[in-house]
Order: sequence, then C-alpha cells, then structure tokens
Amino acid sequence: MAAREYGQYCGVTRALELVGERWALLIVRDLLVGPRRYGELAAGLPRIPTNVLATRLKELQAAGIIRRAPRSRIIIYELTDYGRELEPVVLALGAWGFKAMGDPRDEQVVTPDSMTMALRTAFRPHVAAGLPATAYGTRFGDARLLVRVDGPTLDVARADDLPGSDETVDLAFSAGPGIRRLIAGELDARQAVASGVVEVLHGPDTLLDRFASTFHLAA
Repeated sequence: MAAREYGQYCGVTRALELVGERWALLIVRDLLVGPRRYGELAAGLPRIPTNVLATRLKELQAAGIIRRAPRSRIIIYELTDYGRELEPVVLALGAWGFKAMGDPRDEQVVTPDSMTMALRTAFRPHVAAGLPATAYGTRFGDARLLVRVDGPTLDVARADDLPGSDETVDLAFSAGPGIRRLIAGELDARQAVASGVVEVLHGPDTLLDRFASTFHLAA
C-alpha cells in the first residue's frame, strides 16, 4: 500500500510507510475526535488539496486504518480498531510538538478538532480526579467547545453557540492562541486574564485556576 518505501525491515519504518505521508496523521487526528464526512475532513484541513485528501483516504483504507461506512444515506469515514491504536501515538506527538510551537503565525488557524485533541493531550486525569466535576464553555478562535471534566473522565464536544450565561456550564471563556501560555504554566490564571490572553464570559475567575491545573503541558 505504501506510497513510499524505505527499504528497511523495521517497525518504525513500516509505520512511516503507512502514516508518514503528508496530511495522513492529521486525518487520523481528526478522526480520533469522531467519524467525519469527506467535506468535514476537507473543512477541518483547509489547506489540503482535494486530490491529496482523496489519495490519503484511499491509502489509509487500504492499510486497514480507516473505513468508509454508510450512515443515513451519506458516507462517513471512521477509524478501525487498528487505526484507533494510533491515539497514544498522536497524543504523544502532540505533547512533544507543543514544546516547539512558539507563537502562531498570522496564517495559522485553530480548528475544533485540533483543539479537541490538544485538550486531550494536555488533560491530567490524576489531577482532575481530586477536583469537583466542572463544565467549561470555551471559544478558541472559531473553535467553540463544551468541555466537561468529571473526575478522571474528559468529554469534549463541539458547541454551536458559546453557553455564555447558560447555567449548564460553570465557566465560559474565550482565548486566542495565547492560551498556550496558560497551559504551559508561563502564566497563571490571574495573569492570563489581566494580560487579555483569556476573557472570562461567565462564572467565577477562580475556576480558571482549576482549568489550568486540569490541562497542563510543559513547554
């Protein structure tokens, strides 16, 4: 199946042959969030050429990593059990890459699926287990997410409208790419609010400390 072969008999080599082509792991990343239609995958990867997306999907299917499935008269793409085994790999790569992210460039965007996986990467279940259950309404650029933490369990879902004053969330806030500094521990919650990195929309500011404790990655 491999579009590129390295001529070495090695597990790492074979893994790169299967998912090392450009865009392949980002397709896997988005499918780790949930099944997606072709158009949803294209929208979540705005720079991918359509011919490349079609090719990668065929390659990943041939490798047994994803499959096409009919769903209410439409075709969706989803990971197979074999494909879902890539989740710890993707999360580990996200944590490793976080150390070298730096400041964003003007043309770089945050998508709901990329932010969902970033939160899953930064989540500390051992810390969350000792904290009260908390629901966050978050907006990171155009990515609006409902983040629920209940003990060591994390659930992240897309939210069409930021809850704001909705009492179903304990804290609603918006942030730009500078949220990286809060997650990295470069800013505490008070500094993040004072500097404008985070804007609290609803709920007590003190819950931002809880968020920062629950989601943390060392830069």
